[in-house]
Amino acid sequence: MNHSMRSLLPCLFALLVLPVVALAAQTRPNVLFVISDDQSFAHTSFAGYPGVKTPAFDRVAREGVYFKHGFSPAPGCSPTRAAFLTGRHIWQIEQAGTHASSFPKKYVVYPDALEAAGYFVGLTGKGWGPGNYQIDGRPRNPAGPDFNRRTLTPPTDNISRNDYAGNFADFLAARPKDRPFCFWMGGTEPHRSFAKGSGLKAGKRLADGTPPPFLPDTPEVRSDMLDYCLEIEWFDAHLGRALKQLEEAGELENTLIIVTSDNGMAFPRAKANLYEYGFHLPLAIRWGARVPGGRIVDDLIGFVDLTATIYDATGVSHPSREYPLAGRSILNLLTSGKQGLVEPQRDAVFAGRERHSSARYNNWTYPQRAIRTARHLYIRNFRPDRWPAGDPVVLADRGKKGAKEKNDPKAGKPHSGYKDIDGSPTLDFLVAKADDPKIRPFLDLAVAKRPAEELFDIVNDPGCLKNLAADPAHAATRATLAKRLEDELRRTGDARILDGGEIWETYPRYSPVREFPRPDGSH
Repeated sequence: MNHSMRSLLPCLFALLVLPVVALAAQTRPNVLFVISDDQSFAHTSFAGYPGVKTPAFDRVAREGVYFKHGFSPAPGCSPTRAAFLTGRHIWQIEQAGTHASSFPKKYVVYPDALEAAGYFVGLTGKGWGPGNYQIDGRPRNPAGPDFNRRTLTPPTDNISRNDYAGNFADFLAARPKDRPFCFWMGGTEPHRSFAKGSGLKAGKRLADGTPPPFLPDTPEVRSDMLDYCLEIEWFDAHLGRALKQLEEAGELENTLIIVTSDNGMAFPRAKANLYEYGFHLPLAIRWGARVPGGRIVDDLIGFVDLTATIYDATGVSHPSREYPLAGRSILNLLTSGKQGLVEPQRDAVFAGRERHSSARYNNWTYPQRAIRTARHLYIRNFRPDRWPAGDPVVLADRGKKGAKEKNDPKAGKPHSGYKDIDGSPTLDFLVAKADDPKIRPFLDLAVAKRPAEELFDIVNDPGCLKNLAADPAHAATRATLAKRLEDELRRTGDARILDGGEIWETYPRYSPVREFPRPDGSH
């Protein structure tokens, strides 16, 4: 080879490599995260629930991967969203791990990390919240900058006017053509309250509104279930429009689409509870360019695993060594083409709960931790002396500035509390029928005090009705799961295990605070 040819080699190499580098930059996947508000795992048409039709979710599940066992890190919206944004368990993010508090800036959120790596980032609807992110010096919602200009008229006044899909279209139009995007589409549906009777009015049938086993099977509850389903369908329609927009933009196949919810249905013994219907969620993931579709996977997946997957799929390194990710990427699982049980080592997920609403004297929490395996759910209740659904009597609500709001005429009376349960026709029915021996057991399931340990055989008891923790026949299982849970909490630095967890009682609440009687009965 002569000297002139040798001198040309670096130039030829550059010409070959530069297009590859440019192509790699252009083909980094987009990320679309679609999250409903208060929807349990069972309530999609893909899962077979007759009262709801979710064609858009079903499409993502059919063309991608449907996960039968997806779990949120908490049974409430604000801590779940914070855990997902940071990729850390709720007990690893201080104030952000409880409801309606703040969000320390030292915990990096994935939209910020992706934006720093060149992604175009946006949010419509509900991002992180409720809570106060400004007090920690965050200039915007941790989920990204707002795209909320477009509105439309929903079928009921209880549904948000946000045109989620329309705002996603605005985001796509604003995106620089040479940049991948990361977008958060956060519905406020099916969050309470629902327009009572709206499901039946829309043509749904009571026969299709089957309640879960921890609720009484009555027309009142079935109708409430149908109202809930109507709101699920509304948000699903926006997902359908978003998928069409991605197709028209030529971006569908190169977009990692994750569709799920933040916690379970807003019914007694579901939302704000670490039972199956409180933190087991619908989960489907599609990425046409990389992920073979048409699969149903049995592995147990937690939200912190999803965060790790976003970093892995986009090639962005998590920037914090001091506060690392808690989950494990499922990218290899997604691209494997396998179904059923793909990675047997994914045999457990962990979750927790502290404060949900203002539901107890002095804004006290109801601290819980749980481990869910393929067969069992073990829950540790750290303060069994407290009421799990909130104190039974509320005296008054207070606004953010401490001024008393107009008193509820029920205030101060038995069953006026339970504020960790969203107000609903179902709760009203349970309270009104508290003296009915057929209905009272369902109210007790929702509001009565619970033992320090609970153990359920999910395969045989998905409604979590029979606590096996004190059954000698299940003593070995209880001991094994209790130890595994405690070991994980110690390894990950949970204050509830390490020093009693009183720090959780000190975190401020930035949403309205209610007034309750002192636990000893004096006011």
